[in-house]
Amino acid sequence: MKKTFFTALLLSLGGVVFSQSSDELQLKAIYQSALTKGQGYQWLDYLSNQIGHRLSGSDNAEKAVQYTKAQLETLGLDRVFLQEVMVPKWVRGAKETAYIKDGKNKIEVPICALGGSIATPKKGLLAPVIEVHSIKELESLGTDLKGKIVFYNRPMEAEYIETFNAYGHCVDQRSSGAREAAKYGAVGTIVRSMNLRLDDFPHTGNQSYGDLPQAQWIPTAAISTNGAELLSKKLKENPQLQFYFKQSCEQMADVLSYNVVGELKGSEAPENIMVVGGHLDSWDLADGSHDDGAGVVQSMEALRILKQLNFKPKNTIRVVLFMNEENGNRGGKKYAELAQTNKENHVFALESDSGGFSPRGFSFECNEEEFAKFSSWKGLFEPYLIHSFVKGHSGTDIGPLASKHIVKAGLKPDSQRYFDYHHAANDTFDAINKRELELGAATMASLLYLMDQKGL
Repeated sequence: MKKTFFTALLLSLGGVVFSQSSDELQLKAIYQSALTKGQGYQWLDYLSNQIGHRLSGSDNAEKAVQYTKAQLETLGLDRVFLQEVMVPKWVRGAKETAYIKDGKNKIEVPICALGGSIATPKKGLLAPVIEVHSIKELESLGTDLKGKIVFYNRPMEAEYIETFNAYGHCVDQRSSGAREAAKYGAVGTIVRSMNLRLDDFPHTGNQSYGDLPQAQWIPTAAISTNGAELLSKKLKENPQLQFYFKQSCEQMADVLSYNVVGELKGSEAPENIMVVGGHLDSWDLADGSHDDGAGVVQSMEALRILKQLNFKPKNTIRVVLFMNEENGNRGGKKYAELAQTNKENHVFALESDSGGFSPRGFSFECNEEEFAKFSSWKGLFEPYLIHSFVKGHSGTDIGPLASKHIVKAGLKPDSQRYFDYHHAANDTFDAINKRELELGAATMASLLYLMDQKGL
Protein backbone atom coordinates (compact mmCIF):
# COMPACT_ATOMS: atom_id res chain seq x y z
CA MET A 1 0.00 0.00 0.00
CA LYS A 2 2.80 2.41 1.00
CA LYS A 3 4.76 1.55 -2.16
CA THR A 4 1.73 2.33 -4.35
CA PHE A 5 1.18 5.64 -2.52
CA PHE A 6 4.80 6.79 -2.87
CA THR A 7 4.91 5.75 -6.52
CA ALA A 8 1.82 7.85 -7.20
CA LEU A 9 3.30 10.77 -5.26
CA LEU A 10 6.56 10.65 -7.23
CA LEU A 11 4.67 10.49 -10.50
CA SER A 12 2.58 13.45 -9.42
CA LEU A 13 5.65 15.45 -8.41
CA GLY A 14 7.34 14.44 -11.60
CA GLY A 15 4.42 15.83 -13.52
CA VAL A 16 4.85 19.15 -11.73
CA VAL A 17 8.62 19.28 -12.17
CA PHE A 18 8.82 18.11 -15.74
CA SER A 19 5.60 19.47 -17.24
CA GLN A 20 6.23 21.63 -20.28
CA SER A 21 4.30 24.69 -21.37
CA SER A 22 2.62 24.80 -24.76
CA ASP A 23 5.33 27.23 -25.90
CA GLU A 24 8.11 24.86 -24.84
CA LEU A 25 6.42 22.01 -26.66
CA GLN A 26 5.94 24.12 -29.78
CA LEU A 27 9.60 25.13 -29.84
CA LYS A 28 10.60 21.52 -29.31
CA ALA A 29 8.49 20.52 -32.33
CA ILE A 30 10.03 23.33 -34.39
CA TYR A 31 13.59 22.28 -33.63
CA GLN A 32 12.72 18.62 -34.20
CA SER A 33 11.28 19.43 -37.64
CA ALA A 34 14.33 21.48 -38.60
CA LEU A 35 16.82 18.83 -37.50
CA THR A 36 15.02 15.77 -38.87
CA LYS A 37 12.96 17.00 -41.84
CA GLY A 38 14.85 20.12 -42.91
CA GLN A 39 15.18 21.06 -46.58
CA GLY A 40 17.39 24.13 -46.23
CA TYR A 41 20.69 22.29 -46.64
CA GLN A 42 19.51 20.71 -49.90
CA TRP A 43 18.20 24.06 -51.17
CA LEU A 44 21.54 25.68 -50.38
CA ASP A 45 23.42 22.84 -52.08
CA TYR A 46 21.52 23.59 -55.29
CA LEU A 47 21.91 27.38 -55.01
CA SER A 48 25.63 27.06 -54.37
CA ASN A 49 26.71 24.15 -56.52
CA GLN A 50 24.21 24.15 -59.40
CA ILE A 51 23.71 27.92 -59.76
CA GLY A 52 26.79 29.45 -58.12
CA HIS A 53 27.48 33.12 -57.49
CA ARG A 54 24.46 35.42 -57.79
CA LEU A 55 25.74 38.93 -58.36
CA SER A 56 22.90 41.38 -59.06
CA GLY A 57 22.08 41.64 -62.74
CA SER A 58 23.77 38.35 -63.64
CA ASP A 59 22.22 35.32 -65.32
CA ASN A 60 22.84 33.34 -62.13
CA ALA A 61 20.85 35.85 -60.09
CA GLU A 62 17.91 35.30 -62.44
CA LYS A 63 18.30 31.52 -62.12
CA ALA A 64 18.24 31.87 -58.33
CA VAL A 65 15.02 33.90 -58.52
CA GLN A 66 13.29 31.21 -60.57
CA TYR A 67 14.64 28.35 -58.44
CA THR A 68 13.62 29.77 -55.06
CA LYS A 69 10.21 30.79 -56.39
CA ALA A 70 9.65 27.22 -57.60
CA GLN A 71 10.70 25.77 -54.26
CA LEU A 72 8.41 28.08 -52.30
CA GLU A 73 5.56 27.00 -54.57
CA THR A 74 6.04 23.39 -53.43
CA LEU A 75 5.41 24.32 -49.78
CA GLY A 76 1.68 24.95 -50.13
CA LEU A 77 1.85 28.61 -49.12
CA ASP A 78 -1.15 30.86 -49.73
CA ARG A 79 0.71 33.02 -52.23
CA VAL A 80 4.09 33.15 -53.98
CA PHE A 81 4.97 36.10 -56.19
CA LEU A 82 7.77 38.27 -57.58
CA GLN A 83 8.39 41.98 -57.06
CA GLU A 84 10.12 43.82 -59.89
CA VAL A 85 13.22 45.82 -58.96
CA MET A 86 15.82 47.52 -61.14
CA VAL A 87 19.34 46.61 -60.00
CA PRO A 88 22.88 47.67 -60.89
CA LYS A 89 24.94 45.39 -63.11
CA TRP A 90 28.67 45.47 -62.39
CA VAL A 91 30.90 42.96 -64.19
CA ARG A 92 34.32 41.97 -62.83
CA GLY A 93 35.85 40.87 -66.11
CA ALA A 94 39.15 38.97 -66.30
CA LYS A 95 40.88 37.86 -63.13
CA GLU A 96 42.89 40.67 -61.56
CA THR A 97 46.68 40.60 -61.32
CA ALA A 98 49.07 42.52 -59.08
CA TYR A 99 52.68 42.59 -58.00
CA ILE A 100 55.09 44.52 -55.82
CA LYS A 101 57.94 45.97 -57.91
CA ASP A 102 61.01 46.24 -55.70
CA GLY A 103 63.87 47.19 -57.97
CA LYS A 104 64.12 44.42 -60.53
CA ASN A 105 62.08 41.99 -58.37
CA LYS A 106 58.38 41.41 -58.98
CA ILE A 107 56.44 39.70 -56.18
CA GLU A 108 52.90 38.66 -57.11
CA VAL A 109 50.16 39.26 -54.52
CA PRO A 110 46.44 38.29 -54.52
CA ILE A 111 43.97 41.11 -55.16
CA CYS A 112 40.38 41.53 -56.35
CA ALA A 113 38.52 44.59 -57.59
CA LEU A 114 36.08 46.18 -55.17
CA GLY A 115 32.46 46.29 -56.28
CA GLY A 116 31.63 49.36 -58.33
CA SER A 117 35.27 50.13 -59.10
CA ILE A 118 36.38 51.26 -62.52
CA ALA A 119 39.03 49.39 -64.48
CA THR A 120 42.70 50.24 -64.58
CA PRO A 121 44.20 51.27 -67.93
CA LYS A 122 44.32 48.26 -70.28
CA LYS A 123 48.01 47.69 -69.60
CA GLY A 124 47.50 48.06 -65.87
CA LEU A 125 48.59 50.72 -63.40
CA LEU A 126 52.14 51.03 -62.02
CA ALA A 127 52.89 53.77 -59.49
CA PRO A 128 54.66 54.52 -56.21
CA VAL A 129 52.67 53.40 -53.18
CA ILE A 130 52.13 55.08 -49.84
CA GLU A 131 50.74 53.29 -46.76
CA VAL A 132 48.09 54.84 -44.50
CA HIS A 133 46.01 53.46 -41.67
CA SER A 134 42.98 55.73 -41.76
CA ILE A 135 41.21 58.34 -43.84
CA LYS A 136 42.22 60.90 -41.21
CA GLU A 137 45.89 60.02 -41.81
CA LEU A 138 45.23 60.31 -45.54
CA GLU A 139 44.00 63.87 -45.07
CA SER A 140 47.15 64.82 -43.18
CA LEU A 141 49.29 63.82 -46.18
CA GLY A 142 47.35 65.95 -48.67
CA THR A 143 49.18 66.67 -51.93
CA ASP A 144 51.92 64.13 -51.11
CA LEU A 145 49.46 61.56 -52.49
CA LYS A 146 49.40 62.95 -56.02
CA GLY A 147 50.32 60.32 -58.62
CA LYS A 148 50.52 57.57 -55.99
CA ILE A 149 48.61 54.42 -55.12
CA VAL A 150 47.22 54.69 -51.59
CA PHE A 151 47.52 51.48 -49.56
CA TYR A 152 44.98 51.36 -46.70
CA ASN A 153 46.33 48.94 -44.12
CA ARG A 154 44.17 49.19 -41.00
CA PRO A 155 43.48 45.63 -39.78
CA MET A 156 40.29 44.46 -38.15
CA GLU A 157 40.95 44.85 -34.43
CA ALA A 158 41.28 41.45 -32.77
CA GLU A 159 40.33 42.61 -29.28
CA TYR A 160 36.65 42.91 -30.20
CA ILE A 161 34.81 39.76 -29.18
CA GLU A 162 31.90 40.82 -31.40
CA THR A 163 33.61 40.65 -34.77
CA PHE A 164 31.02 42.86 -36.47
CA ASN A 165 32.30 45.70 -34.27
CA ALA A 166 35.82 45.06 -35.58
CA TYR A 167 34.44 45.13 -39.12
CA GLY A 168 32.56 48.35 -38.50
CA HIS A 169 35.66 50.10 -37.19
CA CYS A 170 37.69 49.59 -40.37
CA VAL A 171 35.28 49.16 -43.28
CA ASP A 172 35.24 52.88 -44.11
CA GLN A 173 38.63 52.49 -45.82
CA ARG A 174 36.99 50.06 -48.24
CA SER A 175 33.67 51.85 -48.76
CA SER A 176 35.00 55.39 -49.21
CA GLY A 177 38.78 55.06 -49.45
CA ALA A 178 39.00 55.53 -53.22
CA ARG A 179 36.72 58.57 -53.15
CA GLU A 180 38.78 60.28 -50.46
CA ALA A 181 42.18 59.43 -51.99
CA ALA A 182 41.09 60.70 -55.41
CA LYS A 183 40.47 64.14 -53.96
CA TYR A 184 44.23 64.46 -53.35
CA GLY A 185 45.27 63.24 -56.79
CA ALA A 186 45.93 59.58 -56.00
CA VAL A 187 45.75 57.31 -59.07
CA GLY A 188 44.49 54.15 -57.33
CA THR A 189 43.87 52.51 -53.95
CA ILE A 190 44.61 49.11 -52.47
CA VAL A 191 42.70 48.12 -49.34
CA ARG A 192 43.59 45.46 -46.77
CA SER A 193 40.89 42.78 -46.79
CA MET A 194 38.30 42.83 -44.00
CA ASN A 195 39.47 39.58 -42.42
CA LEU A 196 40.70 38.68 -38.93
CA ARG A 197 43.03 35.90 -40.02
CA LEU A 198 46.11 35.91 -42.23
CA ASP A 199 45.49 34.13 -45.53
CA ASP A 200 45.73 34.57 -49.29
CA PHE A 201 42.05 35.34 -50.00
CA PRO A 202 41.29 38.91 -51.07
CA HIS A 203 37.83 39.97 -49.85
CA THR A 204 35.72 42.12 -52.14
CA GLY A 205 32.84 44.38 -51.09
CA ASN A 206 31.09 47.48 -52.27
CA GLN A 207 32.68 50.89 -52.53
CA SER A 208 31.24 54.21 -53.63
CA TYR A 209 32.61 57.27 -55.41
CA GLY A 210 29.74 59.27 -53.93
CA ASP A 211 29.27 62.63 -55.66
CA LEU A 212 32.83 62.70 -56.99
CA PRO A 213 32.85 63.67 -60.70
CA GLN A 214 33.31 60.59 -62.87
CA ALA A 215 36.46 62.05 -64.42
CA GLN A 216 38.11 61.80 -60.98
CA TRP A 217 37.21 58.16 -60.30
CA ILE A 218 40.20 55.89 -59.64
CA PRO A 219 40.48 52.07 -59.62
CA THR A 220 40.40 50.33 -56.25
CA ALA A 221 41.04 46.75 -55.17
CA ALA A 222 41.33 44.62 -52.04
CA ILE A 223 44.56 42.81 -51.20
CA SER A 224 44.69 39.64 -49.09
CA THR A 225 45.84 39.98 -45.48
CA ASN A 226 49.05 38.07 -46.24
CA GLY A 227 49.60 40.34 -49.22
CA ALA A 228 49.02 43.42 -47.06
CA GLU A 229 51.52 42.21 -44.47
CA LEU A 230 54.10 41.62 -47.18
CA LEU A 231 53.52 44.97 -48.88
CA SER A 232 53.82 46.79 -45.55
CA LYS A 233 57.06 44.96 -44.75
CA LYS A 234 58.55 45.72 -48.17
CA LEU A 235 57.60 49.40 -47.88
CA LYS A 236 59.51 49.68 -44.62
CA GLU A 237 62.53 48.21 -46.34
CA ASN A 238 62.16 50.34 -49.48
CA PRO A 239 59.72 53.30 -49.40
CA GLN A 240 60.46 53.92 -53.10
CA LEU A 241 59.03 50.63 -54.35
CA GLN A 242 56.12 50.58 -56.80
CA PHE A 243 52.90 48.62 -57.00
CA TYR A 244 51.23 47.29 -60.15
CA PHE A 245 47.67 46.09 -60.59
CA LYS A 246 45.39 45.38 -63.50
CA GLN A 247 41.62 44.91 -63.52
CA SER A 248 39.01 45.14 -66.25
CA CYS A 249 35.72 45.60 -64.36
CA GLU A 250 32.83 47.57 -65.86
CA GLN A 251 29.63 49.22 -64.64
CA MET A 252 26.78 48.57 -67.06
CA ALA A 253 23.20 49.82 -67.32
CA ASP A 254 20.69 48.78 -64.66
CA VAL A 255 18.71 45.61 -65.37
CA LEU A 256 15.39 44.16 -64.24
CA SER A 257 15.42 41.68 -61.38
CA TYR A 258 13.09 40.55 -58.58
CA ASN A 259 12.45 40.06 -54.90
CA VAL A 260 10.91 36.63 -54.27
CA VAL A 261 7.99 36.60 -51.82
CA GLY A 262 6.02 33.74 -50.23
CA GLU A 263 3.12 34.22 -47.84
CA LEU A 264 1.10 32.44 -45.15
CA LYS A 265 -2.14 34.39 -44.67
CA GLY A 266 -3.08 35.36 -41.13
CA SER A 267 -6.22 33.78 -39.66
CA GLU A 268 -7.14 36.62 -37.26
CA ALA A 269 -5.31 39.77 -38.37
CA PRO A 270 -4.21 39.18 -41.97
CA GLU A 271 -3.61 42.91 -42.42
CA ASN A 272 -0.68 42.69 -39.96
CA ILE A 273 2.41 41.47 -41.79
CA MET A 274 5.48 39.77 -40.33
CA VAL A 275 8.54 39.39 -42.56
CA VAL A 276 11.41 36.93 -42.43
CA GLY A 277 14.16 37.12 -45.03
CA GLY A 278 17.71 37.23 -46.36
CA HIS A 279 19.31 38.46 -49.57
CA LEU A 280 19.39 36.31 -52.68
CA ASP A 281 22.30 38.08 -54.39
CA SER A 282 25.94 37.37 -53.55
CA TRP A 283 29.36 38.53 -54.61
CA ASP A 284 30.92 36.83 -57.61
CA LEU A 285 34.15 35.36 -56.21
CA ALA A 286 32.33 32.31 -54.82
CA ASP A 287 28.81 30.97 -54.41
CA GLY A 288 27.95 33.01 -51.31
CA SER A 289 26.90 30.09 -49.13
CA HIS A 290 27.30 32.03 -45.89
CA ASP A 291 26.58 35.46 -47.38
CA ASP A 292 23.71 35.10 -47.81
CA GLY A 293 22.65 31.75 -49.16
CA ALA A 294 22.33 30.57 -45.57
CA GLY A 295 19.94 33.39 -44.68
CA VAL A 296 17.84 32.71 -47.77
CA VAL A 297 17.27 29.03 -47.08
CA GLN A 298 16.82 29.58 -43.33
CA SER A 299 14.04 32.06 -44.09
CA MET A 300 12.40 29.65 -46.52
CA GLU A 301 12.82 26.84 -44.01
CA ALA A 302 11.14 28.87 -41.25
CA LEU A 303 7.91 28.94 -43.28
CA ARG A 304 8.29 25.30 -44.30
CA ILE A 305 8.51 24.30 -40.63
CA LEU A 306 5.44 26.30 -39.61
CA LYS A 307 3.48 24.90 -42.54
CA GLN A 308 4.62 21.33 -41.86
CA LEU A 309 3.49 21.65 -38.23
CA ASN A 310 0.05 22.86 -39.40
CA PHE A 311 0.60 26.14 -37.58
CA LYS A 312 -2.12 28.69 -38.34
CA PRO A 313 -0.64 32.15 -37.78
CA LYS A 314 -2.79 34.98 -36.45
CA ASN A 315 -0.88 37.47 -38.60
CA THR A 316 0.29 37.17 -42.19
CA ILE A 317 3.85 35.83 -42.36
CA ARG A 318 5.96 36.53 -45.42
CA VAL A 319 9.31 35.19 -46.48
CA VAL A 320 11.11 37.76 -48.63
CA LEU A 321 14.26 36.94 -50.59
CA PHE A 322 15.71 40.37 -51.31
CA MET A 323 17.75 41.16 -54.41
CA ASN A 324 20.82 43.46 -54.47
CA GLU A 325 21.79 43.87 -50.83
CA GLU A 326 25.49 43.68 -51.65
CA ASN A 327 25.86 46.64 -53.99
CA GLY A 328 22.86 48.90 -53.62
CA ASN A 329 20.14 47.48 -51.33
CA ARG A 330 17.67 48.07 -54.13
CA GLY A 331 15.54 45.06 -53.14
CA GLY A 332 15.07 46.20 -49.56
CA LYS A 333 14.26 49.73 -50.65
CA LYS A 334 11.78 48.56 -53.30
CA TYR A 335 10.00 46.24 -50.85
CA ALA A 336 9.63 49.11 -48.37
CA GLU A 337 8.45 51.46 -51.13
CA LEU A 338 5.77 49.03 -52.29
CA ALA A 339 4.69 48.36 -48.71
CA GLN A 340 4.11 52.07 -48.25
CA THR A 341 2.35 52.44 -51.62
CA ASN A 342 0.04 49.53 -50.80
CA LYS A 343 -0.54 50.87 -47.27
CA GLU A 344 0.62 47.60 -45.72
CA ASN A 345 1.01 47.37 -41.95
CA HIS A 346 4.23 45.58 -41.07
CA VAL A 347 4.47 44.74 -37.38
CA PHE A 348 7.64 42.64 -37.32
CA ALA A 349 10.66 41.90 -39.50
CA LEU A 350 13.41 39.33 -38.95
CA GLU A 351 16.55 38.99 -41.05
CA SER A 352 19.36 36.45 -41.32
CA ASP A 353 22.51 37.88 -42.91
CA SER A 354 25.39 36.94 -40.61
CA GLY A 355 26.28 33.49 -41.87
CA GLY A 356 25.06 29.96 -41.25
CA PHE A 357 26.96 29.35 -38.02
CA SER A 358 25.51 28.20 -34.67
CA PRO A 359 22.77 30.61 -33.56
CA ARG A 360 23.50 32.51 -30.35
CA GLY A 361 20.53 34.88 -30.11
CA PHE A 362 19.00 37.99 -31.63
CA SER A 363 19.69 41.67 -32.03
CA PHE A 364 16.57 43.83 -31.67
CA GLU A 365 15.62 47.28 -32.90
CA CYS A 366 12.91 48.24 -30.43
CA ASN A 367 12.16 50.33 -27.35
CA GLU A 368 12.89 49.28 -23.77
CA GLU A 369 9.38 47.98 -23.07
CA GLU A 370 9.45 45.84 -26.20
CA PHE A 371 12.92 44.58 -25.40
CA ALA A 372 11.73 43.53 -21.94
CA LYS A 373 9.00 41.45 -23.60
CA PHE A 374 11.48 39.82 -25.96
CA SER A 375 13.79 39.14 -23.01
CA SER A 376 10.97 37.37 -21.16
CA TRP A 377 11.10 34.70 -23.89
CA LYS A 378 14.80 34.13 -23.40
CA GLY A 379 14.26 31.13 -21.11
CA LEU A 380 12.46 29.29 -23.89
CA PHE A 381 15.63 29.46 -26.04
CA GLU A 382 18.19 28.64 -23.37
CA PRO A 383 17.78 24.82 -23.74
CA TYR A 384 19.06 25.34 -27.30
CA LEU A 385 22.02 27.46 -26.06
CA ILE A 386 20.40 30.61 -27.46
CA HIS A 387 21.08 33.20 -24.78
CA SER A 388 22.28 36.48 -26.35
CA PHE A 389 19.41 38.97 -26.58
CA VAL A 390 20.71 42.48 -27.24
CA LYS A 391 19.52 45.77 -28.69
CA GLY A 392 21.20 46.73 -31.95
CA HIS A 393 21.19 46.48 -35.74
CA SER A 394 18.70 44.05 -37.26
CA GLY A 395 19.52 43.91 -40.96
CA THR A 396 20.22 45.97 -44.06
CA ASP A 397 17.34 44.64 -46.16
CA ILE A 398 14.65 45.23 -43.55
CA GLY A 399 16.19 48.56 -42.55
CA PRO A 400 14.06 50.70 -44.92
CA LEU A 401 10.77 49.15 -43.69
CA ALA A 402 8.67 51.66 -41.79
CA SER A 403 5.17 51.19 -40.44
CA LYS A 404 3.21 52.94 -37.72
CA HIS A 405 4.51 50.34 -35.30
CA ILE A 406 7.17 47.84 -36.29
CA VAL A 407 9.92 46.04 -34.41
CA LYS A 408 12.88 44.42 -36.14
CA ALA A 409 15.29 41.65 -35.27
CA GLY A 410 18.39 40.04 -36.70
CA LEU A 411 19.52 36.46 -36.11
CA LYS A 412 22.88 36.46 -34.29
CA PRO A 413 24.99 33.40 -35.12
CA ASP A 414 28.44 32.85 -33.64
CA SER A 415 30.52 35.41 -35.52
CA GLN A 416 34.09 34.26 -34.86
CA ARG A 417 34.61 32.58 -38.25
CA TYR A 418 32.31 34.71 -40.38
CA PHE A 419 34.93 37.14 -41.70
CA ASP A 420 37.18 34.26 -42.74
CA TYR A 421 34.66 33.78 -45.58
CA HIS A 422 32.86 37.11 -45.99
CA HIS A 423 33.01 38.32 -49.65
CA ALA A 424 35.88 35.91 -50.48
CA ALA A 425 36.50 32.99 -52.83
CA ASN A 426 36.22 30.48 -49.97
CA ASP A 427 32.57 31.31 -49.19
CA THR A 428 31.49 27.99 -50.64
CA PHE A 429 29.09 25.21 -49.72
CA ASP A 430 31.79 23.09 -48.07
CA ALA A 431 32.13 25.81 -45.41
CA ILE A 432 28.52 25.16 -44.26
CA ASN A 433 27.73 22.89 -41.33
CA LYS A 434 24.34 21.26 -41.90
CA ARG A 435 23.35 21.11 -38.24
CA GLU A 436 24.32 24.70 -37.51
CA LEU A 437 22.33 25.86 -40.53
CA GLU A 438 19.26 23.92 -39.36
CA LEU A 439 19.52 25.24 -35.81
CA GLY A 440 19.47 28.77 -37.18
CA ALA A 441 16.32 28.09 -39.19
CA ALA A 442 14.58 26.61 -36.14
CA THR A 443 15.58 29.62 -34.03
CA MET A 444 14.05 31.98 -36.57
CA ALA A 445 10.85 29.93 -36.83
CA SER A 446 10.59 29.92 -33.03
CA LEU A 447 10.79 33.70 -32.77
CA LEU A 448 8.19 34.05 -35.53
CA TYR A 449 5.88 31.70 -33.62
CA LEU A 450 6.26 33.63 -30.35
CA MET A 451 5.87 37.00 -31.99
CA ASP A 452 2.75 35.86 -33.83
CA GLN A 453 1.10 34.30 -30.78
CA LYS A 454 2.09 36.78 -28.07
CA GLY A 455 2.85 39.97 -29.95
CA LEU A 456 4.15 43.05 -28.19
